[in-house]
Amino acid sequence: MEENKRYQLEEFVAELEKYRGRHTELVTVYVPAGYSLIAVAKLLEQEKSTASNIKSKGTRKNVLDALERLTRHLKLIQKNPENGLALFAGNISDNEGQPEIKVWSFEPPVPLRARLYRCDQEFVLEPLKEMLEVGEVYGLVVIEVNEATLGVLEGKQIRVLQKMTSGVPGKTEKGGQCLSPDSLVETKKGDKNIGDIKVGDELKALDKDSNKIIFTKCINKWKKRKQGLVEIKIKDCWSIMASLDHTFFVEENGRLKEKLAEQIKTEDSLISYSDNKVIFYDVSDITKYLNKSKDMVDIETEAGNFFANGILVHNSAARYGRIREGMKKEFYRRVAEAVKNNFWDMKKLKGILVGGPGPTKEDFLKEGQIVTALREKIIGVKDIGYADEHGLDLLVETSRDLLSEQEIIKEKVILEDFMTRLAKNPEKTVYGLEDVKKALDAGAVELLIISKKLDKKYVKEYIEKAESMSSKVVLVSEDTEEGRQFASLGRIGAILRFDIGLR
Repeated sequence: MEENKRYQLEEFVAELEKYRGRHTELVTVYVPAGYSLIAVAKLLEQEKSTASNIKSKGTRKNVLDALERLTRHLKLIQKNPENGLALFAGNISDNEGQPEIKVWSFEPPVPLRARLYRCDQEFVLEPLKEMLEVGEVYGLVVIEVNEATLGVLEGKQIRVLQKMTSGVPGKTEKGGQCLSPDSLVETKKGDKNIGDIKVGDELKALDKDSNKIIFTKCINKWKKRKQGLVEIKIKDCWSIMASLDHTFFVEENGRLKEKLAEQIKTEDSLISYSDNKVIFYDVSDITKYLNKSKDMVDIETEAGNFFANGILVHNSAARYGRIREGMKKEFYRRVAEAVKNNFWDMKKLKGILVGGPGPTKEDFLKEGQIVTALREKIIGVKDIGYADEHGLDLLVETSRDLLSEQEIIKEKVILEDFMTRLAKNPEKTVYGLEDVKKALDAGAVELLIISKKLDKKYVKEYIEKAESMSSKVVLVSEDTEEGRQFASLGRIGAILRFDIGLR
């Protein structure tokens, strides 16, 4: 549908939506393409007989007047237009007893399929509104490790559908999972602060295969300043302070499960020991210090774990990496489920675009378990640097090759061309009401560009003048950065066929 015809339809619908009848006295008639106007005229004559039985004198008179005016109007039309005809008539007066009967006829920009006669308190506009609906939509997914945003491209509008976060912690290195240096560990030579432990010292740990308390050797030690700490308490006053990314063991259904410090909850049970036997203590309190920093210590043992302040903790950076990968895969599955929930029933979905930084988007497509029907709808995967609302804009921008026929891309191309010409060949461009009018009067306008936010009286006037000069007309929105930049020039501009000496 041409932009100027779409605009005319939008304006027509908006005008008729304003009217409400006091009673069922607004008449709607839809004549489909190819249907006989003679048959419609006969129908209206029959409806006059029916309307004569309306009990209310005022309503009866208004309906009969509306039908009579529609009948006379039909006689002025030689034949049904190519796309059919929409007819409306009725009393639109706000004053009781002072009727104002008005008639409208409108040839839709695309063939009308509906055949309808109705007398109601409002005009039936759904068949015309359906013509304004976007014919195609595109699903948008931008994703990185920490977040994802789902959206949809409808015509010229990008709409956010859902935002998600993963909770996956940042990457770490060995020694990154730290404890406070005053944390006590039990060695063969007695209790020591972890800050005083040396490589080769033997300290209490758990043999997870036999579930026995053992001594294991310290094989590495690191010191590192960490920001973001958590203090976990058990038995009211017994506590341990760790970095947010330190791994603990919790008891779950009789089994040990690894869990990051920042994910520990008060309902969790941590592992301890007494008389060389494993016991469990519930977490009683958790305090996070997100902005606090401190010099911390971590060690690596042969067993891959050790007891600190009587609590079993992990120390393997490799295991931490596996936990992180598991969390990423779970996030990918959640995003895939969101893709299904948002796009599965989208009847006009033409395709899905996926974007994001680095390999994350490819990992998502591999690990996310997207349902086959939607996976087959993916038409492009683009490398972009963001996974938020701005990422959706960038995804559309970088997918021009795939969306060349989409309205928003067409609009961007037209406005970019106008701005480029304005900079390089200003004599072949004009903007602002006054200069554009001069160019139209001179018959110099090749392409007239009008913002939809321009005052309606000017839109109609300038479109009619342009069409009388066989100039092409496009209407643009202010939904894009290019549209907003164009609006700053007065919301109207033109590309010229020849220089008219205004520059």
